[in-house]
This record gives sequence, structure tokens and C-alpha cells, in this order.
Amino acid sequence: MATPATPKGPTEGPCSTAPDGPEVHPVDQKLHPSRLVPAALQHIAAMYAGVVTPPLIIGQAVRLDTAGQTRLIAASLLIAGAATLLQTLGVKGLAGNRLPFVNAASSAGIAPMLAIAETNASGDQLPAIYGAVMVAGLFCLAIGPFFGRLLRFFPPLVTGVVITLIGVTLMPVPVAWAQGGDKSAADFGAMHNLALAAFTLVVILLIQRFGRGFVKQVALLLGLLIGTLAAIPFGMADFGALGSAPVAALPAPFAFGAPQFQPAAIISLCLVMLVLMTESSAGMLAIGEICERETDGRTITRGLRTDGLATLLGPVFGGFPTSAFAQNVGVVSLTRVRSRYVVAAAGGALLVLGLFPVLGAVVSTVPMPVLGGAGIVLFGSIAVSGIRTLSEAGLDDSSNIILVAVSLGAGIIPLAAPAFYAGFPAWAQTVLGSGISAGALAAVALNLFFHHLGTRGATSAAALKSS
Repeated sequence: MATPATPKGPTEGPCSTAPDGPEVHPVDQKLHPSRLVPAALQHIAAMYAGVVTPPLIIGQAVRLDTAGQTRLIAASLLIAGAATLLQTLGVKGLAGNRLPFVNAASSAGIAPMLAIAETNASGDQLPAIYGAVMVAGLFCLAIGPFFGRLLRFFPPLVTGVVITLIGVTLMPVPVAWAQGGDKSAADFGAMHNLALAAFTLVVILLIQRFGRGFVKQVALLLGLLIGTLAAIPFGMADFGALGSAPVAALPAPFAFGAPQFQPAAIISLCLVMLVLMTESSAGMLAIGEICERETDGRTITRGLRTDGLATLLGPVFGGFPTSAFAQNVGVVSLTRVRSRYVVAAAGGALLVLGLFPVLGAVVSTVPMPVLGGAGIVLFGSIAVSGIRTLSEAGLDDSSNIILVAVSLGAGIIPLAAPAFYAGFPAWAQTVLGSGISAGALAAVALNLFFHHLGTRGATSAAALKSS
């Protein structure tokens, strides 16, 4: 969904004039470091927690040790930085929308990747995930130039359902973190774990309520920091990983094993990739409106090509499916700093962070209950984004209400009854065992049924709005 542009101030126009040159569009302005650095820091703060969330969750699910977890986090930062640089600076005629647009690992892929992990043996989990991610990247590259024709099959009704399900189906993850993370531990669910998670959540709420400007924007990161500091006197923070992590290191290709290509896993990730492409396209239209720069089909194609390249090449070093970060579109709208070089600077910083695994080790030292308290806010806000999208999708029409109701129900089945598909073939368990995949399939099918098949142009106003 496009975000409405904020009205310009009395002295701000679509272009500015360089002292000794022609007019420069705000998107192409190269700001002085005194303005560029704080603005770039805001983008890093807005996206950092989201960037490290997929490797944290997947690493926990496949039971990586601290060193492996550190490598995953470093890879996620590295790929996010490289993808954002390619997107903002661009390669003429090939890739990059040349807008202040952030790309990084999306939380939308987490649930399907967890389903893939559950249907594979210990040593095959990450290879199976990475094989499916790489094919999803190829899929994005293949259909990117034609994706505009497919957008009508992914209206706000469909994307709203999927985004809502991302937040809802991932909520058990921070709940388990709040209880201690390790279900086999003796103190799993103990009161001291729950108290630390609650303290972190309260800190975030207080900062969000009373903070101002940049402090309010980094409430999640400050909550993680304060929660970790509070855990130290009670012996709940372990900093041993910092001593063993290398300060700087180049990522090793296929450090977690050669990719495996399993059909069911590939189908699941390709479905998610369609949703991510829809989200990226909507984000590019929104950022174009905010920046007052036309976003045409070629711009969207180059932007999606960046998504595809990052998703295809990311698994070589340990990355996951890559897409737009909607929160950073909000940062541009809020700050009115529209220079793509600001976002490029943020991408460069993330790239550098990815080359220093010790920084990933810092993230892995945050106690699980602290992550749990912050994760409730993070994943809850994803669900709210989906609800906001659905609120604009014509829910006054009874067909749309049924579509959303059935799709959400299909997506929540794996959450409410994890063994529901136990009697199904393995490929069906992988696809339907992810609430996001199951909900997306149901939403697309029902949208076709209600709003496309046999309508012959006599579609109601509500159907047109939704599809």
C-alpha cells in the first residue's frame, strides 16, 4: 500500500539548486556528513532488530552453537548492506531502483523455513532451506519483468492476510524466548525468566511513551540494551561468546553445507517470494510518492531484480530471502530526508558490520528472555501492519469478509494444531505446515474465485477495490 506523502514545508520543493550547478532532485542530493550520518543512523536503528531476527530464530531452531549463530547474524548484516547499496546506487539498466529503499532478510520467510527445518534431519536443515531460497531468488529474477501483470492477484486482501499471519504465526517464538528459549532446560518458564521479559517489555513501552525523536525511534534497541544490563547482576547474561568470536573475518561460502533442492521446500519459498515481491512493489510505489519521483515499471523491475539477486546469492554466505523493509519507508516519510545516499551510507555501515563477526556475537549475548520481551513488540507490530492493510481492503463486502476469515483460519491451523497435517505426504506437510504458505494459498485461490473467475467486467465496486 502506498504511504501518503507528507506535505512539503514552506521552503521545500521537489528539487533543490546546487550552488554552482543545475537543480538536483532531493533523492539525488549528497548531504553534508553532519546531516547524512544522523539520518543514516536512524535507518540502521529502524531496521537492525528486523535484520538480526531471521538468523536468531532459524539459528535457534536448527540448534546452532554460538559460533554458528554468530556467522548467521554476520551474513544477514552483510547481505542487507550489499543489497541496500545495490538498490540505492544501482547498476544502470540492470538492477537497483536508485531510491532511498532498504533491502534485507524478511521475516515473512521465517515460518516456511521453520517448517522445512522440522521435516529434515539435523545436518540437512540449513542446506534444504538454502536450496529453496536460491531457487526462490531465481524465480524472482525470472518473473520480475512480468510481475506487474500478476499484481492483480495479490491485492491488499491477500497481502494483508499474509502480513497478519506473519506476525501471528511467529508469536510463539518470542513467547518461548520469554520463558528461557531452551525447552529442555530446568528453568524453562521459571519466574525469573518471565520477570526479565516483562521488564524489557515495560522499558520499551516507557521509552515509546515518554521518549522523543531519535530516542523514541530506537526504543526496541534501547529495551534490548537495558534488559541485558539488568540481567547481569542476576547472572542471566553470558558474554563468553565475545572472547571466542573473531573480530574480523570474511564469510566462508557454504559454511553450513552444500544446498539441497527439495521440491516441497522450493514451492513453499516461491509462494513466499511472490508475497515479498508484492510487498517490495508496494514499497517502491510508496517511496516514489513520498520522494515525488515517478516509479514506473522499469524502476520496479530493477528493484525486484535486486531482491532476486540478493535472495539467490545470499545463501552462498548464509543469507535468507530478501525484500523491502517497510519501516524504513516510514523513516523517509517521517524525517523527509529523501536522499538515497543516506540509505546507501546505512547499507555501507551494515556491510562493514557483517565483516566483523564479533558484533554478531554481541547480539547473541542478549539473554533469551530479553529477546522475548522485545520480540512480542516486534512480531505484534508486524501483525498490526497486516491489520492496517486489511482495513483498507474493502471489508464492507461480504465476499471479502469470507475470504479473509477462511484464509486466516487456514493459516492458524498449523499454530492451533501442529499435528493437523501429520497424515499428509511430506511435501504437503512442508507447504501447509507453514501458516504463511497455507494462508497465502487460500487467499490467492479465494481471490480468484470471488473476484476473477466469471466476473466478465461486471465486478462490484468492492471487488474492484480488493482485487
